Amino acid sequence: MKLRKLTLLLALALFVPGLHAQSASSSSKTVDPAVVQALKDMGTYLRSMKRYSVSTELTGERVLADGQKLQHTAEAELDVASPNMLRARMFTPQSQREIYYDGKMATLYAPQQKSYSSLEFNEPLGGLVSKLEERYGVEIPLYDLFTWGTPSAALDKLESAMNAGQGFIGDDLCDHYAFRQGTIDWQIWITVGNKPLPRKLVITNRGDEARPQSVTLMDWELQPSFKDAIFTFTPPKGSTTVELRPVVQK
Repeated sequence: MKLRKLTLLLALALFVPGLHAQSASSSSKTVDPAVVQALKDMGTYLRSMKRYSVSTELTGERVLADGQKLQHTAEAELDVASPNMLRARMFTPQSQREIYYDGKMATLYAPQQKSYSSLEFNEPLGGLVSKLEERYGVEIPLYDLFTWGTPSAALDKLESAMNAGQGFIGDDLCDHYAFRQGTIDWQIWITVGNKPLPRKLVITNRGDEARPQSVTLMDWELQPSFKDAIFTFTPPKGSTTVELRPVVQK
């Protein structure tokens, strides 16, 4: 009997964070100013970082016509030197892509095809991210890293924002926040302390009745050893250049 009571007490203790989240959900229709401030603080810290590397693992869902969900995974590695240098490498089981930006030239490279496209560019990373997507349909992984802490982060469009408690991501204790914005629900885990880094991001699409979800985990290296030379693309032997055409606007 004592063992059963002890087991029950431990189980209740483990579920305390869940109970906190349930109680927080009663005010999920409101925007907590302290939660919005936490996002602003994270954005300010991200904008203050000069050189860093971040790796990410993404798990997403694709919904078939009959409602069945298929899970897919992808990985990416980013090396960043603010305000205008980036190397991004993206990996899936089907393909690999690389993006180089040295502040003067942006290059997209497909290693498997040994083909690349280069564009003259001289804007900060936030401008590179938005214009590659708008003009060419090219999405850089973790693009939000370059918009948080800037006017592009439209925090005034949040419909709800709440503190959902705390949790560990790896060895890092994180504050857990939840948001609703249009047909999107999203959650973020931010490390506690004077280095408020995003460690996990969950996005749920409520516009689809199947509620597909993506989960992104982020690992950070704040003292990277890379040199600026890695941001300049050197075409490998045997590679060919191709034209990058703008997407057709409907």
